[in-house]
Amino acid sequence: MARIRELLTGRYRVLVTNVTARVGALVSLTLATLVVAWSGGPAAVGIYALLRVLPSLLAVVMSCGLPGAVAYFLAGPERTNRRLPFTILAIALAGGGAGALLWAIASPLLDRALFSDLPVGLVALSAALVLTRALVATAKSCSQGRGDLPGANRVIFTEEFMFLPAYGLVWGAGARGYAAVVAGLLLADAATLALAWGRLIRRGFFRRAGRPSGHLARLVASYGIRAQIGGVITLMNLRLDFIILNVLAGPAVLGVYAVASKFAELVKVLGMSVTYVLYPKFARDGRAKATSSARRLMPKAGLLTAAAVVPLWLAAGVVIPALYGSAFKPAVVPAQIILLGLSVDGIAAVITAYLYGVGRPGLNSLAMTAGLGVTVVLDLLLIPRFEAVGAATASAVAYVTSTCVLVAIYWWLSRSEPNAASEPARVSLVDG
Repeated sequence: MARIRELLTGRYRVLVTNVTARVGALVSLTLATLVVAWSGGPAAVGIYALLRVLPSLLAVVMSCGLPGAVAYFLAGPERTNRRLPFTILAIALAGGGAGALLWAIASPLLDRALFSDLPVGLVALSAALVLTRALVATAKSCSQGRGDLPGANRVIFTEEFMFLPAYGLVWGAGARGYAAVVAGLLLADAATLALAWGRLIRRGFFRRAGRPSGHLARLVASYGIRAQIGGVITLMNLRLDFIILNVLAGPAVLGVYAVASKFAELVKVLGMSVTYVLYPKFARDGRAKATSSARRLMPKAGLLTAAAVVPLWLAAGVVIPALYGSAFKPAVVPAQIILLGLSVDGIAAVITAYLYGVGRPGLNSLAMTAGLGVTVVLDLLLIPRFEAVGAATASAVAYVTSTCVLVAIYWWLSRSEPNAASEPARVSLVDG
């Protein structure tokens, strides 16, 4: 109990509370997946997974990587610029709105390519998810960058939790099948963004804020695009196998693999929390101090993640069939394979936070690109023959590849800039 109190009140409190929020979000996502699986089967789980991923991906692309850039600007050298709040909101609305329009126009093509089981009107309606995802992600990043990690943690939790009551409401109203999934996602996003932006307003985010700035928007977009490449590629590394598996093996196999990947990605909670907490801290500390801190933290984070893999790997064979039923037993081996690849995730998490915090997100994107190349090649080679097991193997190798490249980048950067200034570097339109 004394150790628990130390964790909750000492220097690890921020990390522990972020991990707690992420665990709560994953529990909520697991329960939501269970509900969808029980009511609609593996195919419904596959559609649910696609509708959680693809609108978010498009939102990030169309907003020029805004969610990844916000924390740097709110915590770094532009944090006193009062034109920043409305500039951020304007980019989110413009990017999310443009993405929603693009999705709606392309809905017949999406229906044929990815959502053949859905009516085209339902695919078009899901375009609204692009806008809501952009606003939710931006609000979360604003809380992170302003140092309001409790607020950010609430968004992390509620954006997953809200689907459960929303799905229950639309089910009670008579909606069934895929229509209930789409309506539940939309209602959940609406509730989450209202809570998230409401907190920002109450805490003075827009107080004495000036009008949007075109010059500032270009700076944010420049950083965001460089960060976006890595963020999008990370999402593609995480979920490109979903798309390929859906095309080559069908929604049922995708549903099984979605369960496997989500179980294995429990270990990513630690890494995501490390990155989330350290990113704005490194931006405030400056390059020299951030470099020293990252070097000290990498071994600790790596050991922590590797240790967390062991119990999850052992539990997979029992937990997955017990929760999802015998139809999902084929998910056990893919989950264990992915876990092996994620054993190095802690090291990657520290380096990612470091590169974002010192204004070099493009270098993180380089590492993610290496992992994506491995994902594409191995997916195409292995999925046709081994289906979910092949996709899991590709993901595991991609995780390890990206981490190795990140370590090499950090080693090069720390040696080439040993005397970096202690003040945060100002981002420019051409900075790599």
